[in-house]
Amino acid sequence: MSVRVRVARDDVLLVEVADLAAATALHRSLSSAPVPGVGQPVPGARTVLVPFDPRVLPATTLAAELRARAEVPPSGTEQPGRLVEVPTVYDGADLDGVAAHHGWSVAEVVRRHTGARWTVGFVGFAPGFGYLVGDDPGLVVPRRASPRTRVPAGAVALAGPYSGVYPRESPGGWQIVGRTAVVTWDERRDPPALWVPGDRVRFVAVRESVRGVSAPFGTSGSVRQSGLPNGAGGAERTPLQGGAPGRRPAGGGRPAPPPGAGGAERSILEVVAPGLQTLVQDLGRPGRADLGVATSGAADPRSLRAANRAVGNPVDAAALETLGGLRLRAHGPVVVAVTGAPTPLSTVPDGGGPARPHHLGQAFALADGDELSIGTPTRGLRSYLALRGGLDVPAVLGSRATDVLAGLGPDPVRAGTLLPAGPPPSAAVALTTTGAPDPATLPAPGDVATLPLVLGPRDDWFTPEALRLLTEQEWEVTARSNRVGLRLAGAAPLDRRSAVAHAELPSEGCVTGALQVPPDGQPVLFLSDHPLTGGYPVVAAVPTADLWVAGQMPPGARLRFRVT
Repeated sequence: MSVRVRVARDDVLLVEVADLAAATALHRSLSSAPVPGVGQPVPGARTVLVPFDPRVLPATTLAAELRARAEVPPSGTEQPGRLVEVPTVYDGADLDGVAAHHGWSVAEVVRRHTGARWTVGFVGFAPGFGYLVGDDPGLVVPRRASPRTRVPAGAVALAGPYSGVYPRESPGGWQIVGRTAVVTWDERRDPPALWVPGDRVRFVAVRESVRGVSAPFGTSGSVRQSGLPNGAGGAERTPLQGGAPGRRPAGGGRPAPPPGAGGAERSILEVVAPGLQTLVQDLGRPGRADLGVATSGAADPRSLRAANRAVGNPVDAAALETLGGLRLRAHGPVVVAVTGAPTPLSTVPDGGGPARPHHLGQAFALADGDELSIGTPTRGLRSYLALRGGLDVPAVLGSRATDVLAGLGPDPVRAGTLLPAGPPPSAAVALTTTGAPDPATLPAPGDVATLPLVLGPRDDWFTPEALRLLTEQEWEVTARSNRVGLRLAGAAPLDRRSAVAHAELPSEGCVTGALQVPPDGQPVLFLSDHPLTGGYPVVAAVPTADLWVAGQMPPGARLRFRVT
C-alpha cells in the first residue's frame, strides 16, 4: 500500500504504512535521526503515531518528511531477539468462545497457541504489554464487542492476529484464553519490561487443569529465557508513608514533624480522610513510549498549574487531585491553594473552634494542627490542592504522577498517609491566580458542555449518518467513567461503514482526547491514563487546548461535539 499520513489531533499525525516491518523501520528512523519539533513516536502494527509542536514545525512540512522516510524500504538486517518462554494455564473465560469461533476443540486452540512462534512486534496499551505477532495465520480472533472493565494481571489473551499478556489488572477487549505467573513489567527491574520488540516468545502449557490437554512441561511456573533475568515479584506503585507523623511524647501532646534535609524539621500534611479518588499528580512522564508508558498526569493540567502558581511552586510540582471529601491535618505551618472544581473549603483550628472558610484559587496558611476540609464539588469534577514546596514523594520514571491504568507512581492516599513538603521555592506566594478555568463555566450533572473535535484518523470507518450523529446528538457521561476515559452514551450508536463493519483494526497509537468507538458504537473519550495503543477506530480527537474540559466532566453531564 502507499504511505498515508492521517491527522490524529491538532498536534499529532498518524503515518500508515504497509506492514509491521515498515512501521518498525520508520520508528527506527525517527528515533535515530529525530526531526526538530517532533516528540517521541509510538509504533503500531502498521502505523507510527508522531506528536509534534505546530509552533516549530507545520503539519504539511512534517507530513512530507514522514512520507519520504516511510518510502525507504527496511534493510532486513535486523538480528533475531531473545527467547522468552511463558508457562501458561489454559483456563481462560473466552477459551470456549475462541474454540467455537473457529470450529475447533479447546485442545486444538491450545495446541496451536503453544505451537506458534511469536515475536514481540511493539509495546503499548500498558507498560510491558507486548503485541506478539504469530506465524499461524489461522489463529486470528475478533476482539470483544464491548471491552471488559477489568482483566486480571497475567491474563493471556488473543485479539486479531496478536497474543499478549496483561501486565496488571486493567480494562481490555481481548479474548482471554489462559493465565500466567510471569511478570511482564516490574519498575524495580532494569529494564522494567520483560521483553522488547524483536524478542521471540513461546507459550508453554502447564498444570493438569488445562482442559483436554496434557501438560508435558510439568507444573513449574518458572520462565526460561535467553539473555534475560527471571521475573520475580510484581510491579507495585510507590507506597506513601503511613502511620503517625512523628514520635508522640509520653503523656500525650502533638507529634513532632519528621526531619528534612540537614535534620531540620519540615512541614507535612497528614490525610485524615482520603475522600474520593485522591491521587498525587503532576504534569506526567512524557517521552517513555518506548516502554509502553503513557504521559498520564493531571486530568485538568490548567488547574494544577494554577494551584502551583498560587503558592509559588514551579507549575509542574506534584499536588493532590481529588473528587472531594478530603480532610488534611497540618503538622507544622504550611501554605496551600485549591483550584479546579468549586468546592467548600474550611479550616478548623487545632483544639476546636469555629471553621474558617477559604476561597478557591487563593493561597492560605494552615497553622500546626489545623484541619482542612475539601467538600464535594458543586460543578466540575476534580479539585487540585498544591502545597508550597510541592509534595515530596518518590518519583517513578521521572514523575510523581499516579497512572491508575499502568500502576505507576504513588498509591492512592489513605487515612494516615503523610505528604511532606519539599524545599520552599524561591518565588513568592501569588496575590492573584492566573490560568485557572472559571469555576462558573464548569459543567454540573445535567448541564451540556460543547467540545471541539478534529476528525480522524479513522473517521472514514464510519457512515455519513454516524458522522452526523456525532455532532448533532448529545452524549451522556456515564458513571463508568474514570481517569482512563469518559464512557459516553448516546441515543443512537455510531455505525461503521458496511465495508469495515466487522473488520479488525490493527493496533495503533492513541492520543489523550481520542474518541475511540468500540463495535457497540458508544464512544470512549480518552483521558490522562488512557492506553498508549488501541485496536478500536478513533473517529476524532479533542484538541490539546480543550482537554482540561474533558477532565472536569462529571457523571450525568452531557457533551455536544463540533468539528473544527
